[in-house]
Amino acid sequence: MTLSSGRHHDVVEIVNIAPLHGAGAIIGPSCVAAANLATAEINSGTGILGREVCITTIDGGGPPQRVYDEVSALLATGMVHAVTGIPMPENRSGIMRAAAGRAPCLFGVGHDGLAAEEPGVFMIGEHPGIQTMVAVDWLYREFGARRWAVVANDYLWSRRIAPALREILAPRHTVVAEYFVPLGAADFGVVLDDPRLDTADGVILLLLGADAARFNRAFTAAGRADRQFRTGPTIDENVLLAGGPDANRNIYVPSGMIPDRRSAEDRDLLDRYLRLHHGFAPAFSRFANGVYHSLHALCTAVDAAGSFETARIHGALADRAVLEGPSGAFTFRGDQVVRPTFVARAAGVDFETLTVV
Repeated sequence: MTLSSGRHHDVVEIVNIAPLHGAGAIIGPSCVAAANLATAEINSGTGILGREVCITTIDGGGPPQRVYDEVSALLATGMVHAVTGIPMPENRSGIMRAAAGRAPCLFGVGHDGLAAEEPGVFMIGEHPGIQTMVAVDWLYREFGARRWAVVANDYLWSRRIAPALREILAPRHTVVAEYFVPLGAADFGVVLDDPRLDTADGVILLLLGADAARFNRAFTAAGRADRQFRTGPTIDENVLLAGGPDANRNIYVPSGMIPDRRSAEDRDLLDRYLRLHHGFAPAFSRFANGVYHSLHALCTAVDAAGSFETARIHGALADRAVLEGPSGAFTFRGDQVVRPTFVARAAGVDFETLTVV
C-alpha cells in the first residue's frame, strides 16, 4: 500500500498495522475502527506537534518478509513519521528492525521478550508469558488449578513462547501436555481425545483468532467447558463472539486492556466509539483498546519530546517516566507502557471484570 496522494505536506503520517487476513484477521476490523477513533480525538485537539494526523493502514497478517518490505519501503519515502498497530507475532521483530531509529514505533501489545529491544520501539499491554502467569496463579488461588495443557498453533512464535511459558510457570504449575496444531485447523480430535488432557485442570490457549474460536466450540462440544478452565494471551472479545456464548464458559483472561464497564472512563470511551461509528462497529476488544491507546501514547510522547526523533523521545522518558497528555497519563517502564492488570471472566460474548491483580 502507498501513502494517499493529495495530502497537505504539513501533516503527520502514521502507518498503522492490523492483521487483515489469515487466522488473526478476526481482530483486524476492531483495530482499524479503534485507530479511527483515536485519530479523530487527536485531531479534534491540537493534533501532534500542532499538525493533523493521517493514518495509512497496512496488512500485518501477511508473510513476514512481505510485511517487512512494505514497512521498510514506506519508511524509505521519508514521509512516515511513526508506526503503530498490532502486527501478527511473527511479523513484529521484522517491523521493529525496519523502524528502529528511523521513526517511533508503538505497538498495541506487550513485548513478548522474543525479539531484541530496538531504539524508538515501545509497547502497550502485557508480556504474554507474564500475563498468563497472572491468570494461572489467580486460578490456583481461587480454585486450586495447577496442572495445565498448552494448545498452540504450530508456527514460529508459539514454538518459541511455549518453552518460555513452561519456565515461567514452574515450579508451582505443571504442563502435562503440549499440542501444536496447524494454522487454520478445524479438527482438534488429536487434542480432545488424548487421555493426558483429562489430567489437566485447564488449557492455556496460544491459538490465533478464528482458530481459538473453533477450538472453544469443539472443547465445549466434547463436554469439557464446565470442568476445565481456559486462559491465554490470544483470547479477546472477537474470539468470544466468533465462538458463541455457549463456547465460552470457564474462560478467564487477565489484561490491562479489556475495557472495564465498572469504570466511568471506559464506559465513556465505549460510548464515543459507538457514536463515531453510528452505533455499528466491530467489538471494541482488548486488542482494539491497545491500538487506541498506542496512538494516544505516541501523541503524548512526541509532544513531550517536541520531536519525532527517537533519541529525543528516549531522552524525554529518561527525564520522567510518567507523561501527561490530553487523554490522561502514561507510565513508561523502559520500552513498555504499564497499566493495572485485571482478571476478567467470559460472560456470553463479552468479558466481566472480576478483580485487580
